[in-house]
Amino acid sequence: MSEQFYANAYQTRLATRVLRHDDAGLILEDTLCYPLGGGQPGDSAALTLADRSALRIADTRRDRETRAILHQTAGDARLAPGTEVTLELDWDRRYRHMRIHTCLHLLGVVVKAGVTGGNMTAESGRLDFALPEGMELDKENIEAELNRLVDADLPLAVRITSGEALKAQPELIRTMSVTPPLHLPEIRLIEIEGVDLQPCGGTHVARTGEVGRVRVKKIESKGARNKRVVVELVD
Repeated sequence: MSEQFYANAYQTRLATRVLRHDDAGLILEDTLCYPLGGGQPGDSAALTLADRSALRIADTRRDRETRAILHQTAGDARLAPGTEVTLELDWDRRYRHMRIHTCLHLLGVVVKAGVTGGNMTAESGRLDFALPEGMELDKENIEAELNRLVDADLPLAVRITSGEALKAQPELIRTMSVTPPLHLPEIRLIEIEGVDLQPCGGTHVARTGEVGRVRVKKIESKGARNKRVVVELVD
């Protein structure tokens, strides 16, 4: 299966074929749909057949054993292998995920502490930080710094490294609860020019300016030194 969301996160339409469709889900030859992972929700989409009938893809997951991408369809209809279909991504929802995900990378730049968890929706995202002794968080300052980085309109780029090379650069790994698959020969890094470089398998915008204005919704205590910062898109 070709995972086109990595080749071009902005592609919204794809002609493809059915490989398998059963109770576990729909597997396509190629897909645009990002599967749930790394705190980013799975994509939703519409699937159109040659007779113009359509199926709704409500969610996308990855099979833990086979790593196949499973599109979760609504209803009982099953498509035969080889059926030609057109996949149309729910772009508005995906693009908000891309904006929020990029914003969370910027949040990790502003708050210089280890990340213990994170999640996002199409409206907001959050990171949990293990703060060093004596470090305090200022909501207004974080928001101002986030919007400064957005206004800088910095380009993002994908770099590829290996698990062995990443072991030699542990400072690039911000997440304390989840470790990248260091056994793999290729690991994807996301670079925000001049400010950030870290392993990540999600989808992101091309420039920080696309994130738009953001607001720090709240900062919560999740333990003695563990703080949760929740951010949201203004529009």
